[in-house]
Amino acid sequence: MKKSNNYVGIDISKLTFDVAISGSDDKYKHLKFANNHEGFMMFLEHLKVSESICVMESSGPYYLKLATFLSEQAIDVCVINPLVIRRFSQMRMSRAKTDKKDAMLIAEYGKTENPGIWKPEANHILELKQMQAYLEQLNKSRTGFVVQKEAFNQNPIKSEALEKSINSVLETIEQEMKNIEKKMELIIKTHHQEMFSQLKSIPGIGTKTSLLLIVISGGFSKFNNHKQLASYVGISPRIFESGTSVKGRSKICKMGMSKIRALLYMCAWSAKRCNKSCKELYDRLVEKGKSKKLALIAVVNKLLKQAFAIATKKEYYSVKIN
Repeated sequence: MKKSNNYVGIDISKLTFDVAISGSDDKYKHLKFANNHEGFMMFLEHLKVSESICVMESSGPYYLKLATFLSEQAIDVCVINPLVIRRFSQMRMSRAKTDKKDAMLIAEYGKTENPGIWKPEANHILELKQMQAYLEQLNKSRTGFVVQKEAFNQNPIKSEALEKSINSVLETIEQEMKNIEKKMELIIKTHHQEMFSQLKSIPGIGTKTSLLLIVISGGFSKFNNHKQLASYVGISPRIFESGTSVKGRSKICKMGMSKIRALLYMCAWSAKRCNKSCKELYDRLVEKGKSKKLALIAVVNKLLKQAFAIATKKEYYSVKIN
């Protein structure tokens, strides 16, 4: 983890980004640039390349081009979850909400917390993420048309023209989803064939889950351990207790990707029957009086632990992996 006094805060949006650069008197200089290559070049003129560490939020897709550009110029970049910056702002009792103020706050976060340096993801991982986002949008559209079709079928007057049109649209969407899934699998097999096969060797984990785990983890290069992966997915436990009187039930945090959580939850149903370690864990928890839902979440965590071990050790599943 690199430390520096010259943290540069960047508040980025679709068209522009605001910059807070600390001066010799510890006061911030505010600058504003267009969020395009010309703006990036103008911003570069104001940076001390060897000393600066640029800090920005992961604001949708808008930060990615600037972060990649700065990284290519050998400038260290820190990309922070916006929720972390929001909590940092609340902790400092900050009430003002402007782009200028936000850039200064982000710079202060960098100075205080010394966050880790961001590394650009491989091109094929970025392509896979775009495909996955598109696939999820197609699935939402498909669900919408299915619901609409069912609603029309409850009507006493049925339009054959509408039913034919909806069926045609659904057929097109489903075919396009199959095409995208095939392309994603081809990319995975080109770059992560061995890892893909190793993950699928885990009893309970199938093709779609293996593929998505590789996508969200950047080929298991983004995380140092399985707990970080579980936290990113959103299945790490959230304990709610205070003093002697407040004893809330433990829940998963759900601050992650709902798609992979849903897939892993379905995998857990299979794993509690065919995966030896998962079955033993599930049975042990149920025997202790734990709810079946909690036991299944524990199985999901076990599957992620197995997946992380297999992907990082580059080996196939065996009963020794727990």
